[in-house]
Amino acid sequence: MSDPTPRQGILSLNIKDKNALYAAYMPFINGGGLFIPTNRDYEMGQEVFILLGLMEETERFPIAGKVVWKTPPRSENYRAAGIGIQFTDQNGNIVRAKIENYLAGALGSERSTHTM
Repeated sequence: MSDPTPRQGILSLNIKDKNALYAAYMPFINGGGLFIPTNRDYEMGQEVFILLGLMEETERFPIAGKVVWKTPPRSENYRAAGIGIQFTDQNGNIVRAKIENYLAGALGSERSTHTM
């Protein structure tokens, strides 16, 4: 019999431009977070691991996190299905600082994102 709970795995996300970063970043999450499009089912609070490629950075950032947001497939307002991940380790703090540097001046915008 198969286990219905998804196994902890590595989620890979490559963000190549400022618009995509703005849409994915979740500044309202304590410690920062990112929305990752996926159709896989995750549980709230489930621990995950992100491998993030960010803009012109040469290295990918490994970040531990947990699921704090879910947008199911076929949700209202035609939002992308996926999960919001709250950063839970020191690398998350480093990445949050880099993201906020890239988005300086844009964080107060009224443009919609994947989550709001």
